[in-house]
Amino acid sequence: MLPPEIELDAELRKVVTIRACCTLRLFVPIKGRPAPEVKWTREHGESLDRASIESTSSYTLLIVENVNRFDSGKYILTIENSSGSKTAFVNVRVLDTPGAPQDLKIKEVTKSSVTLTWEPPLIDGGSKIKNYIVEKRESTRKAYSTVNANCHKTSWKVDSLQEGCNYYFRVLAENEYGIGLPVETSESVKVSERPLPPGKITLLDVTRNSVTLSWEKPEHDGGSRILGYIVEMQSKGSEKWSTCATVKVTEATITGLIQGEEYTFRVSAQNEKGISDPRQLGIPVIAKDLVIPPAFKLLFTTFSVLAGEDLKVDVPFVGRPKPAVSWHKDNVALKQTTRVNAESSENNTVLTIKEACREDVGSYLVKLTNSAGEATETLNIVVLDKPGPPTGPVKVDEVTADMTGLIENHDYEYRVSAENAAGLSEPSPPSTYYKACDPIYKPGPPNNPKVTDVTRSSVFLSWGKPIYDGGSEIQGYIVEKCDVSDGEWAMCTPPTGIKNTHMEVEKLVEKHEYKFRVCAVNKAGVGEHADVPGSVIVEEKMEAPDLDLDMELRKIVNVRAGGSLRLFVPIRGRPTPEVKWGKVDGDIREAAIIDTTSSFTSLVLDNVNRFDSGKYTLTLENSSGTKSAFVSVRVLDTPSAPVNLKIREITKDSVSLSWEPPLLDGGAKIKNFIIEKREATRKAYAAVVTNCHKTSWKVDQLQEGCYYFFRISAENEYGIGLPAETSDPIKVAEVPQPPGKITVDDVTRNSVSLSWAKPEHDGGSKIIQYIVEMQAKGSEKWSECARVKTLEAVVTNLTQGEEYLFRVMAVNEKGKSDPRALAVPIVAKDLVIEPDVRPAFHSYSVQVGQDLKVEVPIAGRPKPTVTWVKDGQPLRQTTRVNVSDSADLTVLNLKETSKEDSGTYEITVANVVGQKSASVEIITLDKPDPPVGPVKFDEISAESITLSWNPPVYTGGCQITNYIVHKRDTTTTVWETVSATVARTTLKVTKLKTGSEYQFRIFAENRYGQSFALESAPVVAQYPYKEPGPPGTPFVTTVTKDSMVVQWHEPVNDGGNLKVEVPFIGRPKPTITWTKDEQPLKQTTRLNIQNTTTSTILHIKESSREDFGKYTVTATNAAGTATEHLSIIVLEKPDKNS
Repeated sequence: MLPPEIELDAELRKVVTIRACCTLRLFVPIKGRPAPEVKWTREHGESLDRASIESTSSYTLLIVENVNRFDSGKYILTIENSSGSKTAFVNVRVLDTPGAPQDLKIKEVTKSSVTLTWEPPLIDGGSKIKNYIVEKRESTRKAYSTVNANCHKTSWKVDSLQEGCNYYFRVLAENEYGIGLPVETSESVKVSERPLPPGKITLLDVTRNSVTLSWEKPEHDGGSRILGYIVEMQSKGSEKWSTCATVKVTEATITGLIQGEEYTFRVSAQNEKGISDPRQLGIPVIAKDLVIPPAFKLLFTTFSVLAGEDLKVDVPFVGRPKPAVSWHKDNVALKQTTRVNAESSENNTVLTIKEACREDVGSYLVKLTNSAGEATETLNIVVLDKPGPPTGPVKVDEVTADMTGLIENHDYEYRVSAENAAGLSEPSPPSTYYKACDPIYKPGPPNNPKVTDVTRSSVFLSWGKPIYDGGSEIQGYIVEKCDVSDGEWAMCTPPTGIKNTHMEVEKLVEKHEYKFRVCAVNKAGVGEHADVPGSVIVEEKMEAPDLDLDMELRKIVNVRAGGSLRLFVPIRGRPTPEVKWGKVDGDIREAAIIDTTSSFTSLVLDNVNRFDSGKYTLTLENSSGTKSAFVSVRVLDTPSAPVNLKIREITKDSVSLSWEPPLLDGGAKIKNFIIEKREATRKAYAAVVTNCHKTSWKVDQLQEGCYYFFRISAENEYGIGLPAETSDPIKVAEVPQPPGKITVDDVTRNSVSLSWAKPEHDGGSKIIQYIVEMQAKGSEKWSECARVKTLEAVVTNLTQGEEYLFRVMAVNEKGKSDPRALAVPIVAKDLVIEPDVRPAFHSYSVQVGQDLKVEVPIAGRPKPTVTWVKDGQPLRQTTRVNVSDSADLTVLNLKETSKEDSGTYEITVANVVGQKSASVEIITLDKPDPPVGPVKFDEISAESITLSWNPPVYTGGCQITNYIVHKRDTTTTVWETVSATVARTTLKVTKLKTGSEYQFRIFAENRYGQSFALESAPVVAQYPYKEPGPPGTPFVTTVTKDSMVVQWHEPVNDGGNLKVEVPFIGRPKPTITWTKDEQPLKQTTRLNIQNTTTSTILHIKESSREDFGKYTVTATNAAGTATEHLSIIVLEKPDKNS
């Protein structure tokens, strides 16, 4: 017996580094007796479904093809046998782009910005994270735009967002291998914030128990609609604010105040982002009735009405208590008629005049009077009628040639009539004659003069044409300047002006302050000037660098090999930014032509090839800041050379090659590989295959003993790429290498069993046999003891107690290999090992109907006997349930598992040394059995019935999640669901129809499905009693002159019919007996018993006090007896004497 050991190579003790898309191979030699069980796992339980694992008694090999970033991590190897266990691990780093950043959160939202935070990716792709790329997308769009392509923090404030819009954000990490996976906000983020506080609060009214407030809307709603307002109040002497109203309008009345108490009020606005800071009423309010002197709230004191029309004059006022109102006209009390009358309310008085006439014109006095004082207001009412004729003479102020309907140079006279709402007056006297012709005037001022740019010595101006050109075409513009330091105006243009509406004023003094003005010129002369707003300081304008990356450059730029790459990027910035072009993972070729101006930069690269692919970076920098962007370029070219070309196997006439795809695929998918061979004595290669679609190939029909070179080329749609070639020639024939590691499988007093691994290389010729040699202790001679064709041999006829060494050689047609020796000497003696049994798991779960194989490792010398026991009984083996044993394993096979297979299985192993036992539990998973009946009716009324039942005996191997209860009116066959989420074994069923008979059924449910139903006996939804029958015929027992005594008998039937149903189960069907107060119950026409297959029913008609007592029901069959005790209470009116 040998405890397991792991021989981890020195390279595997370091971090194993591999490029993405390559193949990971972990080869680990192992040893142990008996051959250990091998188990590969990942540190955090990641799946190994993509891994190919090969294990023998001497090594284990794990292969993962086409690795990616998620294959990075710790690979744990555990080997175990009956002598112990051993664990080792290998750290693997896949060089790939990073995984997605973690824990992306919205840290802060304002009306124009969103602040993001995140954590670095769990997987960095084997390379340090260089930077992060932050992108945004409006929820109405599909494409993301870059916010920052060179973020070096794990947070970023995204500003300049559109208030009220919804945005998605995502963040990507970048390392030297490229841009990784994105993490995206799961929901859109609305760019808004809490609203500002409400505006000014106004106290509208106060009474002894209420306050009415109004307020203005917030100046800004935070970018999100105001949902409502919260009004809070605070009593004097208290520090607590309590909510007294929540409204959606800007006014609220707070009631329930205490008279004489002093209160403070405040109001907060609420939107979907939260509640604003509160706005407080400036002064406290005392709850008391107000005494306010009367006062008017008139906007106008003069009112006009067209003759014959109606007029309504509304006069608002305030006053507490309500003032008395009186009206006077021309200092006489207003006489109210059906045509002229006044009506008053709490806060206004309305004068109504119907069909107004000239008699209604005049001054009206309104007087308000209450206990606090009085107020008066005079109103003027004007009745509008047709006017008199205008007064002359008619004067003509301006004459032009383009008055509508006039003929130029003709003379005209005019007269005028007045018109109002009442009609047209008589015309005025006519004017003198005037000739129709155009006058010419100086033009108006130029429109909107402004400064468009400023440098250290000049100012750029622009303006628009005058709105009024004076009736003549504008001939030019004159620009003047004024140095504020001396106040003198000087002309900047020729005296005749300039034609353009823009100008650069040059030769200005740096840091001086200037004013500018512009005049227009036409035939009539120089017009009024227009001043450029404010003054201008002449100095260089500062602007942070920025660039406009075209949408095509935001995608991958594809260019054919041999073509020209042209990257043109508009830029801006003041002062003109410094431009730097770079290339990630390399330098830009010296042949590149870079051109830069103040407004653009361009990069031109002619005759590009595959090595010009990659990410080109552009950085702008000036004294105001920096700006960066990148452009991804893919050169469509033939592929680069395949990598990692290896000789996998050599035979006497073939060589097997393997390789990995090129690092550069030329921008197109690899179509195939081309394999070529060349004899070492020749210079030309010959094609072996030109259409290989794998990354391995066996080159056969080679000349034995010859030396060959091999090379591989990849081909894509653009042609055949660079070749990968074997560095040394390969000889096609040689003796095999030594066998692999030798293992001692068994030792007895006169024999040894050995096994070994195949040679790593058979020398180009098939292994014919293996030769085993031994050497006794003290001897220098090796003697042949076995020749075999397999990888194991038994050496017999050894001397008990002697010590031996062994070695093995492989033989092919070329000869013998070097020997492989067993590391330690062996003593010929019988091994005695105590039996052991170690189940890998304590419990096994299997779904009913599926097969289950339970493999339990065993050990012991001599080989132990194995017995299986289930639930304390020897396991009965069938074709469905059976046990098979081997030297180191006992296996329980269950085919088409049923729920009866669940239970505890005990395994006992024994030999001459002793015995040992272990147990495993098998859990069968299935839908549960039906609930256990009978269904009990714990409470019955006219509208509800309370049910109860017992849980299933078999729960299906897992927890019962819920019960489903159905009901059925027995007059139909349709079942209705009462509840499908009953958690306990009782339910009150409500909303039943009084007098209807119902049946119920209950299902149990677990995660594997529903059970069959448990059905109840029928039951009627009614109280267990009825209305009484009629009393007896009344009769008179005593008569006097003024009274009679009337008597009658009680009703024969008091309505106390009773039905008691007791459900039962049992097989065979049990015999039922009833007793009352421990005496057999005697059946009559009033009291009888009805038995069904599932219940026994006691019927008592017209129950009376004699039915009161304790009843016992007994069910008996061959399997046993069950008893249920009942108490029946008869409710009736009390005795006369009680």
